[in-house]
Amino acid sequence: MLMSTQNSQKQISPWKTSAHATAHCLVGCSIGEVLGLMIGVSLGLGVFWTIALAVLLAFVVGISLAVTPIIKDRGTSLTEALKIVWIGEVISIAVMEFAMNAVDLSVGGVDVPTVWTSTFWIGIALAIPSGYILAWPVNHVLLAKHLKSCH
Repeated sequence: MLMSTQNSQKQISPWKTSAHATAHCLVGCSIGEVLGLMIGVSLGLGVFWTIALAVLLAFVVGISLAVTPIIKDRGTSLTEALKIVWIGEVISIAVMEFAMNAVDLSVGGVDVPTVWTSTFWIGIALAIPSGYILAWPVNHVLLAKHLKSCH
């Protein structure tokens, strides 16, 4: 008696898929965010410009991490890869950045004299999971509406 291959294949939960997509997005956002915060605080740029730099770098790194596998795996151009990911990534990164910077700002991690201040790292430690928590349901909806894809 042969078992059906359909019965042996497991269906992946949409929430699990969106959790994976959110974690992937969080990596890029966190790298850019932390790098921007470290540069801004170290140079004494002030709160506004430090956050602006962190957001800019989060978008650059996050989108770069999204397009790289598409370019490699599918052999598409940068322009084509950007067309594939831009809507989902921009929305996901924007939500993540809003949450992360709101938390970091409320903790005071952006308004410190040096990155060696514990408040700086406490802000980051609280901001990163906050970004994930807020962006996860957003990514779930984006995936369900086919505005974002897992790559």
